[in-house]
Amino acid sequence: MKLNALRPMIWTDQFEQTIQFYTQILEFNIGGRNDTWGWASLYKDAVTIMIAKPNEHTPFDKPVFTGSFYFNTDDVEALWNRLKDKTNICYGIETFEWEMREFAIYDNNHYILQFGQSTE
Repeated sequence: MKLNALRPMIWTDQFEQTIQFYTQILEFNIGGRNDTWGWASLYKDAVTIMIAKPNEHTPFDKPVFTGSFYFNTDDVEALWNRLKDKTNICYGIETFEWEMREFAIYDNNHYILQFGQSTE
């Protein structure tokens, strides 16, 4: 058995605003969208995420995730320079002892998005 990919599903009651954040700020593309279902698939390079409105089977009061979404990149400096004045910063760019240069922002739902590049 082999796992081929992981595509996180971001639940939100701000469906349109979330799609706009990921497509306009982070430059994702829309791969599929169904407004009746309240669902969209977004992609950028090798990364795919899904956006969904909660349904009756999904207990949902507000966006909650007990972790972060970590994106590896090949040019964290350029990404930092492009995003730092357009987003809500969680922490600024820094080189950490685990040999990663990274920063984190919040998306429009307050999910934490981390971006990092190996310093090795």
